[in-house]
Amino acid sequence: MAQRVGTYTYGSEPTERLPYGIGRVTGPWLFAAALAAGAFGFGVYAYYRQYTEGEVITGMRDIGTMGGTPWGLYVVFIAYFVGVSFAGIILAALIRLMNLHQLKPVARIAEVLTVIALVCAACCVLADLGNPIRGLLNLPRYARPGSPLFGTFTLVISGYMFASLVYLYLDSRRDAMICARVPGRLQTFHRIWAAGYRDTPAQRRRHYTASFWLAIAIVPLLVTAHSTLGFVFGLQIGRPGWHSALQAPSFVIMAGVSGTGLLIVAAAIMRRALGEQERLTGEVFRWLNNLLLVLILAYLYLWIVETLSSVYQGGEQEVEVTRALFTGEYATLFWLVLALLLSALALLIAQFFRPGLALVAGVTAGVLVNVAAIFKRFLLVIPSQTHGPLLPYSPGHYSPTWVEYGVVIGLFGFGTLLFIGFAKTFPIIHLPEAEKERAA
Repeated sequence: MAQRVGTYTYGSEPTERLPYGIGRVTGPWLFAAALAAGAFGFGVYAYYRQYTEGEVITGMRDIGTMGGTPWGLYVVFIAYFVGVSFAGIILAALIRLMNLHQLKPVARIAEVLTVIALVCAACCVLADLGNPIRGLLNLPRYARPGSPLFGTFTLVISGYMFASLVYLYLDSRRDAMICARVPGRLQTFHRIWAAGYRDTPAQRRRHYTASFWLAIAIVPLLVTAHSTLGFVFGLQIGRPGWHSALQAPSFVIMAGVSGTGLLIVAAAIMRRALGEQERLTGEVFRWLNNLLLVLILAYLYLWIVETLSSVYQGGEQEVEVTRALFTGEYATLFWLVLALLLSALALLIAQFFRPGLALVAGVTAGVLVNVAAIFKRFLLVIPSQTHGPLLPYSPGHYSPTWVEYGVVIGLFGFGTLLFIGFAKTFPIIHLPEAEKERAA
């Protein structure tokens, strides 16, 4: 006899309809998709102009003689998108390893955000290459495996993305099996995803074991991958402001800050869009808020230590870069980043006195830390190229053009399309375990 759970049915009979609005197109979804598609189209046009006319129409120029920076907004967002991906998959892995049932409803949101962020990071790399086809062809011919730049594209993006996709696939087969029982346009897709999975005791044990060991492998892989991205800057010779032993841990912690913040925002949107207040409860957001609070405190500590070191024992060039951040050309952004992080910290502390503010405080803090993360990446990439050169060059300047802004806007639109498209074809939230057991 079939049993009804929520708005759909499990048991011996096929379910009446797919959960979470899968396959049903609504007005708000169409509106969001249209906005995202418009942003993506604008980004495609901007990149087409760059590809046909060359990077001369961007704000990037050579250091020194041309008074600019060869690394600009694209490198800023490579670091940002890779950072966002960190918190997603590591949270999913820790939920599995530490059996954090409270956070189970957000695990798949985290996994999907990781994959999408890595796709956007790869697109940023291709945009920065100028001629991506030539770059991809020359990668196996001339790349040096010992270079951090080689590690960025192979370990950080390719290997990291492959592990994340495998984890998402294994973790989703049960839900695919349940959705495959519903007749409709998506049934074949769900059957292919399930690939013969029947949720037998033997299959459950095999999937649990595979997912458990994959989660164990993912955690050190993530730390290594994000440390490698930090080494891209920390191991550069003659670049004041980058040569710091704290680059790698700072990248890891800031990745956790931005990724956790974006996960809170995405979970809140899904809570509202799907009406899943019973699954995405205040307790879920309190857990995520507390994690974000700890990560912000850790990052502020590393930032203070790094800044004090550059001020008190740094050479003349290091001091020049620090002066540009404190009182010079980049002072506004520098103090704005600090204000944003402190404001997010204050909101997260306030929830301890007003527990009912957990959702609002978490979402607001999530937005603030992501804006701060973007600006902080800008402050990492640009000032060390424009100020403090070892050669007798005057300070440079970098100002992104509409082309670079357009490509970045297009990537955000592309990522949004992928996310809402996934949510309309597959459960973006894990189906409750009780429902899965009834389906077995």
